[in-house]
Formats: sequence, structure tokens, C-alpha cells
Amino acid sequence: MSRPAAGGDPTWPLDAFDRRLDPGSRAPLAVAFSGGGDSLAALLATKAWADRAGRRVIVFTVDHRLQPQGRAWVGVAQGVARRIGAAFEALAWDGDKPTTGLAAAARAARHRLLAAAARRQGAQVIVLGHTADDIAEAALMRAEGSSVGAPREWAPSPAWPEGRDVFLLRPLLDLRRAAIRERLMASGETWIEDPANENPASLRARVRAKIGGADEAILLPLGEKAAAEGGRRGRAGRSAAVLTRHRNRRCDPSSGPSGHLLPQGEKESWNYAAGALILDRLAFREAADPARMHVLGAALTCVGGGDRPPRGDRLVALAGRLAGEGEVAATLAGAKLIADASRILIVRNPGEAARGGLAPLALAPGETRVWDGRFEIVAGDEAVVIEPVAGHARGLDPQARSAIRTLPVAVRGGLPSYRTAAGDRICPILAQAGPLRVRSLVAARFHAATGMISKEPAT
Repeated sequence: MSRPAAGGDPTWPLDAFDRRLDPGSRAPLAVAFSGGGDSLAALLATKAWADRAGRRVIVFTVDHRLQPQGRAWVGVAQGVARRIGAAFEALAWDGDKPTTGLAAAARAARHRLLAAAARRQGAQVIVLGHTADDIAEAALMRAEGSSVGAPREWAPSPAWPEGRDVFLLRPLLDLRRAAIRERLMASGETWIEDPANENPASLRARVRAKIGGADEAILLPLGEKAAAEGGRRGRAGRSAAVLTRHRNRRCDPSSGPSGHLLPQGEKESWNYAAGALILDRLAFREAADPARMHVLGAALTCVGGGDRPPRGDRLVALAGRLAGEGEVAATLAGAKLIADASRILIVRNPGEAARGGLAPLALAPGETRVWDGRFEIVAGDEAVVIEPVAGHARGLDPQARSAIRTLPVAVRGGLPSYRTAAGDRICPILAQAGPLRVRSLVAARFHAATGMISKEPAT
């Protein structure tokens, strides 16, 4: 049920906040605020809920350096934040801009900036002002050949690795843009109108003009389509939970082409820490095609460390092979897949190094970086260079060499390692203790991408 905002503000729907946020968290809530009407409504709704919950609100405004009014708009946004009692931080997309695909590049840059700022401020959730009109616009844009996705109420940040552990919340998807503006005007609010939204050269502007005067009868089928897409993602999350439920089931090492990669009697508690995933092959066969495709694409992306899922004929063909019988071995999206009758093992493809993957990463003392899109590494008191174990395994000490032999052969080469000042080769995944702190990001990212994390994680 919607609740009225304090101080004479219009009543905004706060149900999404109640569903998605942790009432016990003290982390601040971030709001992406452009100064426009939709993001203003999202900001006011967030502030109303946050005041009730006793949480801080931080406003982020991005200047894309594309409009001459950009700096002035940042000033307006800062004034709004100050008026309602929210913290404020200005962000900027500096540097050269692409000559083609500018809208997509700006969107990606915005998400990177927002995610990095949220992490810096300790926020796990960024609130965005998308509306029912945005759902319809996205559907029409896809019909015109665009790859833009449908806005969802709850989703992980699309920026990687900047967006690790950061989620997006869109609480206004049930409201039309015109209705939002009526509420704002009734309460005396003003907002910025970006002239880029009226530029007919932009596909989004063209479909927005088409939708602007549309009635509910036209928008309803588009909304139903988006709801169906959201439902499929929800089912994909349930399927992902089933597909990983039996991840500790021991694989039957056969004499087939992948049998030698899976040591007899292996224990599989290693898989998440080592940046690998294990899916249940039987459950995969029983899942619906959309869920299979979504889960498989997410798993390959997360284990491969990339920033976008594979698409097209290769993914379709691989999913079809896994839905059938027989062993499967394949590489895709920087990941290596090995499947027997009962499970699907997905590991980093160490051969990707020849094409630029698994590149060395230099860390200054105390610095935190993400290596290969899979491991968050915090350096100790000395500078180190992170490299894959592949090519360096002989330098490991006897205890580490013994420990690494308990892992599937396919996993070993993609693990991180470094050389100490004394010349010792260390794999921090295997070390009992050491100066580096390492966290595998693969499992958490996979769970978020497949809808298995449906609300703000508890802190």
C-alpha cells in the first residue's frame, strides 16, 4: 500500500522499497538524479521512505559533458538535494567521446560512474526513475532493432566490475510519465527538460514522441510483454537455484574425453572459492528453453569474467547440446565448459591468455582491484603482480602443489598467483594465510544475474 510522503509532498508508491530493501540496514541509499521529472519523483519517493526507515540518501548527478547546460544542471540538482536534506556528489564522464554508438556509450559510462560512487559511499542500492513509459519505449526500440533491455524493478548493476555487490531499484515502473508530472506540479515542484529528449535523430526520442500521447490501451500490451519478460527472469532465477542445488554431487569420472579432467573422489566445496560454477545437468535438461539460455549465458559470463553475456547461434547450439545426451566440452565467452551425465562444470578458459584474457595486474600496497573480472584482491604491505597459475605452477611450494592437485585440472591454470619479493610463487586461493585478501566474485554475480538475490543483502 502506498503511503503519503512527509511535508505535503505528493503520495509516491513506496511498496517497492518495502519489498526490496533491508529494514535493518544502515547503509545509505543512492539516487541517480538528472534533474528531470522522473528522477525527481524517484528522489522524493526515496527520501520519504528513507526518512521513515532512518537511512541516509545520497544524490548522484552525472554530467556527461555532452550538453552546454550540463554544469548548470548539476548546480540545479545540488540545490534540490540540499533543499530536501540529502547528501550530494557530482560525477562527470570526461575524456573523448565515440563518434558512433554515443547513446549506448553514455549509458555504460553513467552506470560505471554511479556504481563506483555507490561503492565508495557504502551504498548497495541505486534508485532510478524509470517509469511505465520507459518499459514501452524499450519494447518499441527493440522492435526497431535496438538491443536495449526492459527496465526491471530490481536488477544488479550492469557495470562490471565497478558494479559488484550493487543493485538497481526502479520503484516507479507502474506510473505513467504524465501522471508523475501532474503530481509534481500539484506540489509546486519544477524540473529540467533535456532537449535531447526531443531530438528526432535519436531513436529513443522518436519512440518517446509516439508513446507520449498513447493511452493505456496501447501501452497495456507492451506492459504485459515486459511483465512476461520479468516472469521469465524470475523463473530463470528459480531454475538457477535448482541447477546449482546439487553442486556438491560428485561427478562420475568416466573414460570419455572429459573424464581425465575430473580426479576420482574430488570434493567440490572448492568451486565457488576457485571462481568456477557447477550446474546440475539433469535439472538443466528439464528446465524451459528461456531459463536454460539465461542461466547458461549468465554462468559463462560470470566464470569468463566478461561484462556481457554471449548471444547468438553459438549459445543456442551449446544449450541444445547440453539439453541432450552425452558428454560436452566447449569454450565460449572466455569460459571452458565440461559436462558429463550428471553435471556441468564451468571454469575459466586458461587458453584465453593468448587473446588478452588473464592479463597481469599490478597492485600497489594496500590497493584493491579486480583481476580478470573474477577475483577481488586486496594487496598487503608490498606491491604485487597478479598472474594466472598457468605457466607458473612449478614455482608453487610442495604444500600448494599438493593442494592444487585436489582440484580439477581444468580449474588450476585460471587461478590467481603472485611472486613474493623472496621469489616464492603463491596462489592465494590455496594459501592458508598470507598478506593478500582474495574474494571470488563469480558465485555472487551469478546469483544476482539469475534473480536469486531478490532484495538488498543484509549488512
